[in-house]
Amino acid sequence: MSGMLQARAVDEDTLEADYLIETPLDPARVADVMAGEQSSGTFVRVANESDALRARSRASVLRIEELEAAARPSLPNAWLERQGTPGPWRRARITLSFPLANIDANLPTLAATVAGNLYDLGEVTGVRLLSLRLPASYRARFELPRHGVAGTRALTDVKDRPMIGTIIKPNVGLSAAETAALVRELCEAGVDFIKDDEVCANPAHAPLAERVRAVMSEVRRYRERSGRPVMVAFNITDDLDAMRRHAELVEREGGSCVMASINWCGFSAIQSLRRTTPLVLHAHRNGYGMMSRDPALGMSFQAYQTLWRLSGVDHMHVHGLAGKFAQSDAEVIESARDCATPLAAGCDDAVLPAFSSGQWAGTVQATFDAVRSTDLLFMSGGGILAHPDGPAAGVTSVRQAWAAVQAGTPLPVYAEHMPELRRALAFFGGRA
Repeated sequence: MSGMLQARAVDEDTLEADYLIETPLDPARVADVMAGEQSSGTFVRVANESDALRARSRASVLRIEELEAAARPSLPNAWLERQGTPGPWRRARITLSFPLANIDANLPTLAATVAGNLYDLGEVTGVRLLSLRLPASYRARFELPRHGVAGTRALTDVKDRPMIGTIIKPNVGLSAAETAALVRELCEAGVDFIKDDEVCANPAHAPLAERVRAVMSEVRRYRERSGRPVMVAFNITDDLDAMRRHAELVEREGGSCVMASINWCGFSAIQSLRRTTPLVLHAHRNGYGMMSRDPALGMSFQAYQTLWRLSGVDHMHVHGLAGKFAQSDAEVIESARDCATPLAAGCDDAVLPAFSSGQWAGTVQATFDAVRSTDLLFMSGGGILAHPDGPAAGVTSVRQAWAAVQAGTPLPVYAEHMPELRRALAFFGGRA
């Protein structure tokens, strides 16, 4: 996917944001309220809001495209109820342009500008941030991925195929020694990437300091025996000072990757972590569903991943096709393509899309058909660890599936001579 898509150039002094709005009022009036509220204005013009200041600092409305109206309001709204405002509930796609001078290279303020108080505006019964477009000069003022796709390939020594990953299961509860034993088994199974679960960071039964040392001891021994590196994404989610300490420990122990639950750490913490560690940053998006699942509220993945990529992460979760979560396959595919699209014209800043959630050998064909690329991290938890012949067979089955689709051979045909894939298709396919 990397390099397949291009970002559309925008004016060098502004950024553009697309929104879906729902309102019983004139959408043009509401768009103007949004532009004012998120720049120089409030509900009434104030004394110091001169024409010159507005010309310099006020956001502007670039486009309004009215869509089909809704039969009922998507969200409750006490402000409209107090005024007795009736429907119809008009919907429109609007584009606002924000002066960059208002924001500077300040990621939290950028987020507050494009996704702040507008969600609380009384004029709307729905508002969703759809997408963001940045000028190249502005994107250049923020962090880039240290590794991205090419760097992750180099660190895992994987060429010409996807990186195959898995997740420590059980999610939480294993001791440091038990975790290390599982990692040893997974390394021997041939996996390229292993990550902690998002709910396992620094538990009392497996303190991160103990876990890192125990796990990396096994990873180093495996590399000495086999010559093959395995990347482990340690979940260092915590306050910033603790995350820095944890990242330093991972680096000292020879690790190459750390993971953080980005929504709960915040933009500033992830930016600061990026600036202080050379390690791969694996961005786990848990909690994103509460921002995205209602089509009339929150934000779409294009806008979400734009903001987080400005913090310098290397990997972004996109969920998986035919997976266990609520996202449609179309949304997963679009999210993966967003990760491969430069944030600004001429910028080489793609991040590695991480597929997960109910993935196994049988979902490989759909994944490849959708993205037509191997520049991805394909993670199977249960799809590897629950293989009836063990984790090694699980890893092999996923690799065989990718070999089949890259060769253009249907999985059942390829599986005729590949017992691991054949067993996976029978076992997991029968549970679908």
